[in-house]
Amino acid sequence: MSYAASAPGTRRESITETLFAVRAFSDAMDRMHSGMKGDMDMNNTDLAALRMLIVREQRGETVSPHDVARHLRISTASTTKLLDRLSATGHLERRPHPHDRRARVVVLTDRTRREFFTHFGAHLASMTAVAEEYTDEELGVIARFLGELAEAVDPR
Repeated sequence: MSYAASAPGTRRESITETLFAVRAFSDAMDRMHSGMKGDMDMNNTDLAALRMLIVREQRGETVSPHDVARHLRISTASTTKLLDRLSATGHLERRPHPHDRRARVVVLTDRTRREFFTHFGAHLASMTAVAEEYTDEELGVIARFLGELAEAVDPR
């Protein structure tokens, strides 16, 4: 199904069609995440924590337990339970901070990284192929639009 705005439509129709496409994408992402949650026996918060760790790892950033709590908007007690559960199931490890030995960082295990990319690799390749059809300028507009939508829905 094409989600391109129809030419002679009104501005309201274009906006509605665009927001419909965003909702369809969100629904598709939910279905993709549900499949992984089931395969890895996780809940939404567990999977959100792993996704956050993957993204931060790709950026070369370290992640503290406090970073996880802030990202997920959960209490430190809930974060401790979450990290204990994910550590016990072999999905992540707590290690000493590389520069501050009093602090800890949270890192994915190699096994979880492999599982994550096994589940998401094909989807990521498909999404990358779609993105490659757009110019850098178009991708810039899309990124700005999605970033602003995220902020409108979930202001920090």
